[in-house]
Parts: sequence; structure tokens; C-alpha cells
Amino acid sequence: MPNIKNMIQVYFIAGTQDCLHLGNNHRENLLFILEEALKNGITCFQFREKGENCLQNKEEIFNLAKKAQKLCKKYNIPFFINDNVELALKLNATGIHIGQDDKEIREVIKQIKGKLLIGLSVNTLNQAIKVKDIQGIDYFGVGPIYETTSKSDAKQSVGLDLIKNIRSENISKPLVAIGGINELNANEILKSNCNGVAIISAITKSRNMKQTIENLKAK
Repeated sequence: MPNIKNMIQVYFIAGTQDCLHLGNNHRENLLFILEEALKNGITCFQFREKGENCLQNKEEIFNLAKKAQKLCKKYNIPFFINDNVELALKLNATGIHIGQDDKEIREVIKQIKGKLLIGLSVNTLNQAIKVKDIQGIDYFGVGPIYETTSKSDAKQSVGLDLIKNIRSENISKPLVAIGGINELNANEILKSNCNGVAIISAITKSRNMKQTIENLKAK
């Protein structure tokens, strides 16, 4: 069982739709970027094949997720699946991440029967308070902290106040911030009492992976 707070320190999220800027072979591009990120210090990876330009074929998605998982195993890094409980169970992933618009979290907990770690997105203080005592949720993904262009379905940005407000309610669950996070603002976010940052484009578009990940870990 990984230490959740350490696991979510630099939490990389990506799918083929995030790698289109590198050319046509976006499956290979994703795997190339993932391995570079794994070599240089990410602490968790979430496979999120979702949104415009993502793969649609279930078999293709399964095969790509399996390759990504194999890379994560090679570097001993936790491998999460976004939203797709069936795929996460089939692959025996480390965990599943559920958004507010995905399946009801209690249903997910019943479905996975303790086999996977679970992360849940929260976009408001009320959402966090409502589920804070549910056994089986291992961390909250909090955000979007700042505006983001990486997700077409992103909610309105919430700023750092949401992290502070969650902590002021004595919610001690591990928190990973997401949304518009980059090398320049990561330090400020980490000082707001969250345990890590979740990033997409700061890594997929990095020109110096080692430096980028070091900057994302700064405190």
C-alpha cells in the first residue's frame, strides 16, 4: 500500500489527446512522454483518455493503458485510471479517479470491493464535507485551482481558498491540487497545505523534464 501523501506529490495525468502537439503518432508520443516523466521523478500517473480527439475504440484504449501500466511498473510508480472502473479492475490498476460528473462514489466503492485505491474530485467545500467520512476514498483532487485549457470539461476555477477552507473544516484527507498548475505557481500551491500537484500540460509540453519535475516538487 503506497503512502498516499507521497504518492500524489507530482501526479501526472494524460491521454493521447494531450500529446497531439508532438505529431500524428499520439499513442507512441504518450508513452514516450510518460517514460521521460517516470525517469525524472513523477510520483503517480493517471491514464485519462477523455475529451476531444481521444481514442474511441475500447480495445485500443485497453492496449494503450496496458502499455502505460507496464511502464509504471518498470519504474515502480502507482498507475491510476480515470473514471473507467471496468478498465481499472480488468488491468488490476493501483487505483481509480472519479470526477463529480462520473459514477456515484458509493457505487464505485461497492463495485471495487477494496481492490483499488480511490481518488475523488471535489470542486466545492460542500462536496468535500458531504463525503469526508466515507470509508474508501483515499484522497481528494481539488480544483481547478486556476483556469486550465487541458480539459474541455473543466469547472470554473476555485483558487487556493478551497484548499484552505477544506483544511479549516478539519478534513485531514490527502489533497492534490489540479488545474492550471505549472512550474511557476506550484510552490505557492504546495504552501497552501495540500500534499501535491496534479498536472497535464506542464509535463506534456515541458522542454526540460528533469527541471520541470524538480520545480513542481519545490516547497
